[in-house]
Parts: sequence; structure tokens; C-alpha cells
Amino acid sequence: MSPIAITLCLLLFVIILFVTEKLPLAVTSMIALMVLVLTGVLTPKEGFAGFVDTNLILFVAMFIIGGAFFETGMANKVGGIVTKFARTERQLIVAVMLVTGIMSGILSNTGTAAILIPVVIGIASKSGFSRSRLLLPLIFAAAMGGNLSIIGAPGNLLGKSALEQIGQDLSFFEYGYVGLPILLIGTAFFATIGHRFLPSKQGQGSESIYDKAPDFSKVPAWKQKMSLIVMVLTIIAMIFEKQIGIKFYLSGCIGALILVATSVISEKQAYASIDMQTLFVYGGTLALAKALSKTGAGKAIADTVIGTLGQNASPMVLLAVILLLSCVMTNFMSNFGTAALLIPISINISQAMGADPKAVIVATVIGASLAFATPIGMPANMMVFAPGGYNFNDYVKAGMPMVIIGYITSLILLPILFPFYP
Repeated sequence: MSPIAITLCLLLFVIILFVTEKLPLAVTSMIALMVLVLTGVLTPKEGFAGFVDTNLILFVAMFIIGGAFFETGMANKVGGIVTKFARTERQLIVAVMLVTGIMSGILSNTGTAAILIPVVIGIASKSGFSRSRLLLPLIFAAAMGGNLSIIGAPGNLLGKSALEQIGQDLSFFEYGYVGLPILLIGTAFFATIGHRFLPSKQGQGSESIYDKAPDFSKVPAWKQKMSLIVMVLTIIAMIFEKQIGIKFYLSGCIGALILVATSVISEKQAYASIDMQTLFVYGGTLALAKALSKTGAGKAIADTVIGTLGQNASPMVLLAVILLLSCVMTNFMSNFGTAALLIPISINISQAMGADPKAVIVATVIGASLAFATPIGMPANMMVFAPGGYNFNDYVKAGMPMVIIGYITSLILLPILFPFYP
């Protein structure tokens, strides 16, 4: 088989397994990498280059910094702020969504959801409100908040990495130009008419690990404060990367090392906080992206898409198609997997049409974050499935309006903020 045929077959293989999850995402990604190397499509150096990528180093550092914020109980303390400002169910929904969204923008969106689920369950028990009406807004806000910065979700860094390969870049809060309005509009939606779509279960869902809130009473106060200070200073350093002359990943590494060296987080806890699946999926899919570029397979896919749309298709039509494809795929496979598969293809589409790659990448990443309509779109969706007592249709009923809101908001804002032909 020719290199382009091997690459296209592998892409189909990865899509099928990412959707069905017959194998873990990381295993699927590594199989693709090994096949590309063993068949000679990529050299070993090209195939494993993703594992020394600077963005992967940033992943590791931020996992540790986020881990310290969670392990010390500081995240739990921040999440508890919602009880001070919420008196009614709608106020509680707004508070939960805003706190979750903001925290997801500067930490892992999945990690934020994990730490706040028991907080919200506790609030529901004390207040008498149904947890089923609070947990869905929480995970929706985690997904939306992930687009406030480049570190909020793994797919965001994939987009940044792809742009760096072609000499472009994204600033720390650039995704947030679209992500923040979606979060605010989504919060306003559930504060007004959207709460009607939230399920009200009679029971409280099945017993789960999230019903047992961890005990942080023995954690020294100085560790909590230190985790907050280091995280804030690290993010400030990332925001002012160009001014201080220190790269994103180096700022992250410095912050992580300080936390481990001062015993705010133990070495064992630091290792445990690193999501190895994310790292292997990232490294493996970068190899597939390299093969798509090297063999011309990505260009062939892009040419097919353009041929279908027409060579002179309007930017709005192209944007609508890219967003729709990303939205649909992300609700039936992981949001990270969707971004990993579509980003290299989006790069080829933008180059073939002469469009700004940044505009196409941002559209792809934003679309991949609209994983609201099914329990399988992102890990946090499944975390609340049992404790909320939900069924599949609960996600469709409450999540589909959010997918539509996110899609329409993106269609309005993206051409203004990220025009395809600036």
C-alpha cells in the first residue's frame, strides 16, 4: 500500500475506535503511531516527536499544579463560595455555573468537575434542592469554561500546537473571545427559560464516590494558600509570556517544581495527578497529524471537502460546515478525540482555500467543546450520570438547546473575531 493509503486507512481505523471506544483512546492512538513507524510512513524520530513536544510538557506541569489545588482542598474551598450567594434554585444554578466555568478556564475542565460534584451534592442535600437540577448545569459550565484559555481543555493545546507548526500562535485568553460569551449566554439561558429543561428526579440518584466529600481538615492552611499563590503566579506568567521572555511550558514547569519542592503536593500525588491517557492520545494523534501532512492525505481530504462545497464556497458556508461536523462528532466521541482528528484536516482545508488557519482551528476547537447532548461527549458528562440519576434523554433534552446556543453564538462571533479572510 502507498503511504497515503496507509494513512487514510489508519485515520478511518482511529475514527471508528474513537467513536466506539472498543479500545481505550490511548491504545488506539499508540497503535496508529506504531503502524506509521513500522510501515515506514514516518521515521521513529517523526513518530515519537509528539512526546517531546513543548505543549505536552505544559500538560504535565499544569496537571501537577491543578493537582495541588485539588489535593490541598483549595478548589473545594473556592467551590464552596456558591453557598454564600445563592438563596433560590436559579441563583444556585447561576453561582454553580459561573464558579465552575471560571475554574475550568484556569484548570482542567474535567478536574474542576470532579472536585465540584461532591460540593454541589452537599449543597443540594443541605438546601433541599434536587441534585439532578444542579449537576447538569455544572458539567455544561465545565465544558464551556474550558474554552476561556488555552489550558482549559486538552483540545485547546492541540490547536495551539498545530498553529505553531505553521508559524502562527494563540494568546492565553484568545479562545475566550468566543468561549466567555458562550458561558455567559449559557448561564443566562439556564437562569431564565433553560431551567425548565432540567430533569427533576424523585430520588437522589445511586450512591457514588461523589457522595463522600473528602476531608481536608488536616491539610495545613499554608499549603492551601501556597497552591493558590503558585497557580495565580503561573497563570500571570503565561499571560505575560512575551513581556517576561519565559515560554508557557517553562512557567508551568517552574510552578510545578515549586509545589513539589515545598511539599505542597507530594511526589506520589504529583505523579497520580498526571492524566496519562491525555499524554498518550496527544503524542499518538500528533503522529497521525504528521502523517496526514507528510503523505498528502490531509490535502486529499481537504480537496474532497472543498470539491463538495464548491471552490468558491462562501466563508460562512465553510464555517457552518466545520462547526457542524465538529459539534456532531464531539457528542458521539470524546471532545479531545474530535479535536485531535479534525485539527490536522482543518489546517489542510484552510491552506487549500487560502483561509486563515487560526480562524479554522478556533472554529474546530470551539465546536468540539459543545459536547452537551450525550453522556459520552466528555468525561465529566459520565461523572454525573449515576449520582444525578439521569438517562440518555435527560442529556438530549437539557443539552441540545445548549448545543444550538453555542453553535449560533459561534456562527455570529467567529466571523467577526476570527475572519477566514482577514
